Amino acid sequence: MKLSAVVITFNEEKNIERFLKSVNDLADEIVVVDSFSTDRTRELAETFEKVRFITHEFSGYGTQKNYALAQCKGEWVLFPDADEILDEEARNSIRKIINTGDQTAEVYNVEFNNILLGKHLKYGGWGSIFRERFFRRCAGRFSDDKVHEKFIFSGKKEVLPGKINHYTYSSVFQYVDKINRYSEMMAQKYAEAGKKVSIWKILFSPWFTFFRNYFFKLGFLDGLIGFYAAITSSYYSLLKYLKLYLIKKAA
Repeated sequence: MKLSAVVITFNEEKNIERFLKSVNDLADEIVVVDSFSTDRTRELAETFEKVRFITHEFSGYGTQKNYALAQCKGEWVLFPDADEILDEEARNSIRKIINTGDQTAEVYNVEFNNILLGKHLKYGGWGSIFRERFFRRCAGRFSDDKVHEKFIFSGKKEVLPGKINHYTYSSVFQYVDKINRYSEMMAQKYAEAGKKVSIWKILFSPWFTFFRNYFFKLGFLDGLIGFYAAITSSYYSLLKYLKLYLIKKAA
């Protein structure tokens, strides 16, 4: 088996069908590891013959991804998120590697086109982002972090020709909901690592985050959505440190 496409899901009915269509003719198998979705994620996924649908309790992004990776059988692994779609150049680059063996690395970074509320963001920290999304199955593993996990690997890494279109959030409600969940996990991660937080950090970190992303990283060039992205990033910063403070206070 040459290529396993794998994804972790929870309530991804808005994204899962588009994702599966984008990898169905590329992968030899598609592994979906779901943390007990309550929407139509499973129903939609199981209409694809190549899909192996597995349910597994979620305890953090790093451990969930490592579990999913362990279910793969292919020599190569394509591991995007459910809201990430390869463009045709990236798909052709992967085909060339797996069909001809013409690879020059064990791990490949893919550049992102981050699309927020229908707009492709190029500034404010959203542009020129690369992630390890395509790699040999035995090349590495993910850190066990609850959130913002890293891919730990050995061997050579290069950039894959082509890009991933990342359809981040389709509504304000979805974005705010994710900020709330991520900030909760990030606060727990900090607490477990013994990180301290001061009142000053809670008060000034949101302002610093906004000015860094909107002015220093030129987020204002992305117009209204760039302003919204900078504001919500500062809100995320406020929430994660405030929640860390409350966890420490309750301990």
